Amino acid sequence: MKKQLLFTAVLLLCCSFQLFAYPGQVLRKFQAPGKFGTGLCYDGRYLWMADYKTDRLYKIDPNTGKKIADIPSPGFWPMGLAFDGKFLWNVDWKQKKIFKVNPETGAILLALDTPGDNPEGLTWDGETLWVSDFRKKSIMRIDLNDGTAIKTFPAPATSPQGLAWDGTYLWCADRIADELHMIDPHNGEVIIIFKSPGPYPRGITCDGTYLWNLDHQNDEIYQLVRQDSETYRLDHTRSCRVTFTHQAKIYGQGRLQKLDVYIALPEDLPQQAIMKTSLKNGNWKSVQDHWQQPFAHFSYHNKTSGMELESIMQVEAKISAIRYFIFPDRCGTLADMPPDIRDAYTSNGSKYLIDDPYIRDLAKQIIGDETNPYWMARRIFDHVRNTLEYKLEGGWNVAPVVLQRGTGSCSEYTFSFIALCRAAGIPARYVGAIVVRGDDASLDDVFHRWPEVYLPNYGWVPMDPQGGDKPLPRDRAMNIGNLSNRFLITTQGGGDSEYLGWTYNSAETYLMDPQVKLEIEAFGEWEPMPSK
Repeated sequence: MKKQLLFTAVLLLCCSFQLFAYPGQVLRKFQAPGKFGTGLCYDGRYLWMADYKTDRLYKIDPNTGKKIADIPSPGFWPMGLAFDGKFLWNVDWKQKKIFKVNPETGAILLALDTPGDNPEGLTWDGETLWVSDFRKKSIMRIDLNDGTAIKTFPAPATSPQGLAWDGTYLWCADRIADELHMIDPHNGEVIIIFKSPGPYPRGITCDGTYLWNLDHQNDEIYQLVRQDSETYRLDHTRSCRVTFTHQAKIYGQGRLQKLDVYIALPEDLPQQAIMKTSLKNGNWKSVQDHWQQPFAHFSYHNKTSGMELESIMQVEAKISAIRYFIFPDRCGTLADMPPDIRDAYTSNGSKYLIDDPYIRDLAKQIIGDETNPYWMARRIFDHVRNTLEYKLEGGWNVAPVVLQRGTGSCSEYTFSFIALCRAAGIPARYVGAIVVRGDDASLDDVFHRWPEVYLPNYGWVPMDPQGGDKPLPRDRAMNIGNLSNRFLITTQGGGDSEYLGWTYNSAETYLMDPQVKLEIEAFGEWEPMPSK
C-alpha cells in the first residue's frame, strides 16, 4: 500500500511539473567539466563541450553530467562544436579554421577556412554547417567545399555566440542580451526569445527534444524546455494605481448645453488583472459598443462658462510583462479562425478602406503564396515597418494615403497594418493604453495604440510594426507577441465605434451655445502600490 501511494505521489508530481512547464524553463543543471567552456553539441547520445584553456573536447553523459572521455582540440582556441551524425566539427578562433574531427581519436580529417575573422558558434543542419561571427555580427551557412558563405544574415543581437539546429530552426545564444533566439533559417528573422538561464550564455545545442546551454560564467550546463503547451509567460508584475482624468473647461458667453464623456473601462487580460475600478465626479452609467468594449458614460447638462468638469476613472491593477511562445507550425490556417472573430475583424472600416484597389493589390503582393497566418502577418509587419517612417504630421489619415505617403504616427501604422491584414483575411484589431513614461510615478498625456492579430491556438497577439521599426532582428521580434509591464490597456476595438469613433481611452460629444469654447484635456497618472 505504501509503495502504491508513493508511486501515485511521484506520478502526480510529474504530471503537475509537465502541466506548468514552459519554453525556456530550466529542467536541471550540472557543473561543466572545465572552467573555460565555449562550444556545445550533441552526438545522439552524449554532449560534447569545448574548453579553450585546456584545449580539450569533453564527452559528457547528459543523464549524470559526468565526463566520459576527452580528446585534444584540433587547434589552440576551440570555440563552437557541431556533430554531423558521424564526425565532430570544431571552429578555432585563432587559426580561423573549421576542423572535421574523428570523435574517437581526435584525428583531424579536414580543415576549412572560416568565412569571417571572429568565428564563435557552429552547428550542423543535416546537410552543412552554420557559423556565427562576433565581429561581423552575422550568421553564415557554409559551403563544405571551401568554407565560403553561401548564405548570410544579421545575427539577432550584438554578440552572437553558440549556434544550434533543432530540425527546423536555428538557435543562437547572445552574451550581451543574455538571451537564446529561435531563428527562421530562410530569412534570419527571430521568432521566439528565451531569457538565458545564466549570465553568460555560450554553447547551445539541441538533442531533438530539449535545448542545452553552456554558461561561461557559471561553468554550468543547463537542460531547457524547447517547446511545450504553454503559450505565454508572465514576468515583472507591477502593482499600480492609474488615475485617468478627462477635463473639460468652459469659456465664453453662453452655456454648455450637453456634454457626453465616454471613458473606456479596462478589463482582465492575460497580462492584466484589474483589482478595482472607481469612477468619480458626475453621473455615469455603463454602456457597450458593437465591439463589446465597455465604457463609463458621464453626462452633463446646462453648465455655465468658467466651470471645470472632471470625469475620473481610477484603476488598481497588477500588470505583467508578457512573452508569447509562438511556434508558426501551431498557428493552423485561415480556415481555423473562429467564424465570429473572422467575420467581425476582417470587416471594412472608414480608416482601412480594404475595398480600395491599392490595398487589395498590395495585400496580395505582400502575401504571395504564403498560407500560414503567422507568416502572412509577419510579411505585412515587415512591409509596414519598411515602408513607413515614424512622424507626427497631424491627423489620422486612411491606410491607402499613409502607405503611399510613407510616413505615419503610431495610429497610422496601426490603421495600415490592420487594413492589409483584413484585406488578406487575417482578423486584426487595435488596443489603446495609458503608458508609464519613465518613472513608476509618471504622467501620460500622449498614450499609445498598436495592432493585434488573431492566431489560431494563441488568440489575440500583439504585433506592433511601429515599435518594431528597428534594425536588429531581436528588437523587431520584441514587438511581436511581447509587451512590457508599462501599459494599462483600456481599449480593444476595431474602429468606427459608436462611442469612441477612431480614438481610444476616451472621447466626448457636446452641444454648446454660440461663442462658447470647450477646452478638453485627458491624462493618466501612474503611482506604484505596495504588493500585498
